Amino acid sequence: MVPFILLILIIGSVLFHLYTPWYSTPIASNWGSIDSTIELTFWMTGIVYILVLGFMTYCVIKFKNTKNRKADYEPESKKAEVILTVLTTIGVAGLLAPGLIVWDDYVSPPEEAMPIEAMGQQWYWNFRLPGEDGILGTTDARNISADNPFGMNENDPNGKDDILIEGDTLHLEHDKPVKFLLRSIDVLHNFYVPQFRAKMDLVPGMVTFYWIKPTVTGNYEILCAELCGVGHHAMRGEVQVDNTNDYQDWLNDQLTFEAIQEQAMLDREEKLAFNKSN
Repeated sequence: MVPFILLILIIGSVLFHLYTPWYSTPIASNWGSIDSTIELTFWMTGIVYILVLGFMTYCVIKFKNTKNRKADYEPESKKAEVILTVLTTIGVAGLLAPGLIVWDDYVSPPEEAMPIEAMGQQWYWNFRLPGEDGILGTTDARNISADNPFGMNENDPNGKDDILIEGDTLHLEHDKPVKFLLRSIDVLHNFYVPQFRAKMDLVPGMVTFYWIKPTVTGNYEILCAELCGVGHHAMRGEVQVDNTNDYQDWLNDQLTFEAIQEQAMLDREEKLAFNKSN
């Protein structure tokens, strides 16, 4: 029965891969090369999987137990070691080389890519976009407070016109490259949109990055793909890819850091005046 079980395992695994869309979602960015790299990995590892199990099946049939056969003891085989080393080296190189090429492109954003900061914290996402100057202001974790959740440096003029999106949907313009700057203010997170084929860890104390160009308009879910605490399962967000007109309409409705500061000051003054009057 063992050879039949091995054959069923081989055939079943191949059919499962070919006829079930278990690993892929519709792509909505420029990273089709990542899909190609994954497919190459499946093909190479799949062929090795079939060859190994096929060889096991052959051995079980060819060298089955009989009264007239005695097992040979060969603890070492230099020929087999050389062949396996060469084949393994070729296989590893074949798996790594395409991935390294794609990775180099993945972390080399074009000059026209707009920087957008995605800030993760337990357990939601905040976003920061540059204003008319196209430059994000500097931040410092020591500045983070209830009135300044992004830790903005108030004396940095480049940050005055930054657009702050706190716990809300991020909008992107269709077919325009974006460079995501990723930072965490507490623990390790991971910014992942399956349809974009793009993900990266957010490491406390440093800024990681990658770039994409959204190619399909629509709404997509943002996931945290790194276990970050008891609320990890609920750390979700939304990104919406708009056409140019809709994106500009949304952008015009957002508040800048300077406007938020002014509103916070007015609220404090009103509260102070109310307390004095009572």
